[in-house]
Amino acid sequence: MSQELTEDYQEFLLNLKKRIIHAQQKAAASVNQELILLYWQIGQEILIKQKELGWGAKVIDRLASDLRSAFPKMKGFSSRNLKYMRKFAQTYPNQQIVQEVLAQITWYHNLTLIEKIKSEEERFWYINKTIELGWSRNVLVHQIESDLYHRQGKAITNFKRTLPSPQSELAQQILKDPYNFDFLTLGEEVQERDLENALIEHIRDFLLELGIGFSFVGSQYHLEIEGEDFYLDLLFYHLQLRCFTVIELKIGKFKPEFSGKMNFYLAAVDDLLRHPDDAPSIGIILCKTKTETIVEYALRDMNKPIGVSTYQWREALPKQLQGSLPTIEQWEAELDAIPENDDDIESFC
Repeated sequence: MSQELTEDYQEFLLNLKKRIIHAQQKAAASVNQELILLYWQIGQEILIKQKELGWGAKVIDRLASDLRSAFPKMKGFSSRNLKYMRKFAQTYPNQQIVQEVLAQITWYHNLTLIEKIKSEEERFWYINKTIELGWSRNVLVHQIESDLYHRQGKAITNFKRTLPSPQSELAQQILKDPYNFDFLTLGEEVQERDLENALIEHIRDFLLELGIGFSFVGSQYHLEIEGEDFYLDLLFYHLQLRCFTVIELKIGKFKPEFSGKMNFYLAAVDDLLRHPDDAPSIGIILCKTKTETIVEYALRDMNKPIGVSTYQWREALPKQLQGSLPTIEQWEAELDAIPENDDDIESFC
């Protein structure tokens, strides 16, 4: 086989692989949509029969047994899962919403949202974010447990005045307040450099908490200006906003002078690092606490886009208690010893 033919073949093979993967993804999506609709219809039928004929809860156990006998190779018909189907249909009585929206996420995503979120508005916010960002079930659980819905877009900023629309709205929604650093375990006497180093050591968790689109550039990023050295705590590039993002970490309460320093850093980054096609750089000041009025006054006359948020973490146990509680490994060993039932709930997810 000639070199020219080899190159043509490799390109041909690559294109075929892409088409096959695309077809597999479409097939999986189609199967998921049919499954979600089937589960909703079963749940709806159970609700109707129980209302019309007065059937009690025990009929679900009988139905589970009969369906398993009729379809022995098909999972998903446990009593527990049938009860979830009924709850699913009860929660979403509109079949069109099920077909057009809920069928875009897995059964296990849907169960997680029903179990953990009571507000319909909040639930649909997480549904739309899952569809938009492709969250796995584990990521979805993390975002729910960290209360992302109530934190997203809550930072105090001057973005409306310093950024054009719609970038100002997008930038505002990207910031949170407070940021949740529960993946860190730090003591009361932690210094700013300790916090920075801990975040870098847990960069994957940190990026997950920052949100989609952040790309890490560096820590203590060096800038030389007129022979003087300056160091940015953390420097990121945001792929959606198409701009550099400077993050300054402060251990204590927000002080007005923090905004002036950030304004200086952003001016320098715009001059020294920003590409002509990049949007204006933005700054995020992360403090342990803040007073809203002081932050608003501090940002009012700044000409660079700056946001101020707080953060929280799980403090380390006092030394006298360390070692007296079970380790993670011990907890996992205990959990592994618990027998699992109804594993067919996950089989389609």
